[in-house]
Amino acid sequence: MSLRARDGLGGRAAIVGIGATEFSKDSGRSELRLAVEAVRAALDDAGLTPADVDGLVTFTMDTSPEITVAQACGMGELSFFSRVHYGGGAACATVQQAALAVATGVAEVVVCYRAFNERSGRRFGAGVRHREPSAEGVALGWALPFGLLTPASWVAMTARRYLHAYGLPPEVFGHVAVVDRRYAATNPAAWFHGRPITLAEHAASRWIVEPLRLLDCCQETDGGQAVVVTSLERARALPRPPAVIAAAAQGAGRAQEQMTSFYRDDLTGLPEMGAVARQLWRTSGLRPADIDVGILYDHFTPFVLMQLEEFGFCGRGEAADFVAEERLPLNTHGGQLGEAYLHGMNGVAEAVRQLRGTAANQIPDASRALVTAGTGVPTSGLVLTRDD
Repeated sequence: MSLRARDGLGGRAAIVGIGATEFSKDSGRSELRLAVEAVRAALDDAGLTPADVDGLVTFTMDTSPEITVAQACGMGELSFFSRVHYGGGAACATVQQAALAVATGVAEVVVCYRAFNERSGRRFGAGVRHREPSAEGVALGWALPFGLLTPASWVAMTARRYLHAYGLPPEVFGHVAVVDRRYAATNPAAWFHGRPITLAEHAASRWIVEPLRLLDCCQETDGGQAVVVTSLERARALPRPPAVIAAAAQGAGRAQEQMTSFYRDDLTGLPEMGAVARQLWRTSGLRPADIDVGILYDHFTPFVLMQLEEFGFCGRGEAADFVAEERLPLNTHGGQLGEAYLHGMNGVAEAVRQLRGTAANQIPDASRALVTAGTGVPTSGLVLTRDD
């Protein structure tokens, strides 16, 4: 059973610093160096120093351990260090972990980071090539022998069922790609800066795994991103306006697997994100109509549509029209389709910029942002607000 009451974390911590490397296809440096550059940039943005940090959080998939990053950055003693599993599903959960540590007094300043050479090094889109034996890997044994070898192939199964259930053509996924790339085109930090696309270009892009085309799939990126979390009280004394963590949640659904949850009763939704949505709305006290900007994890376009439906922004099967009509500013940095694929951490940073009023594609008077992490896996989400 999942939590059915408002939790006590909301409003007790805030994001006070964001920092990133450039986003590239060949960084020319180690993943550790990328992590250190991003962490130092985030601390500079927060007006803090490495000596102020006593906690670090990252992904289990990251190759740069917390203690190594601490040493390379010149930090002192750590009282808290943590890692979150399930790939991109960890993005918002790193911030939740940091907020929990701060709210309980376990740490005072916690930095969350993610850094990889995902284009020039290990390419996640290449799929499973070698895996140590594990209980987790058993689930993949029901898919890999039949040719479902990559994330795109796993998502395609659910995407096909979604289209069938609602009588939709694959072209509806193009609305997400077009919106993301339009925002990326006016974001100087985005890889696809200056390169918007049309629905026709989306429909003409080559098939990857039907019904997914090339432009339905996120890019591969080298880079690093970090955010700094501290108490709301301390945040108010720092140079930047704080982005208050109004709610943070994790979610895993019944019969959950990592991207191969094909044995559920219904394949047209994302139950794990539904669990996150319910808790975010409970704790924040907000509803879809209260959100000014949505930063939704977009490794594949179909799952953006399903997330909008899980959060209640529209009815089931209606999300393509919702996006086409631009009823909610969506992925204003360009998302992982247009800006960079940093396992969702760059989306957290974009939400902070929107609340500060410093985004490249600023939404006027944005005061409430929804951020989500990876879908199809156990996942997480945030509601961030201005400190009004």
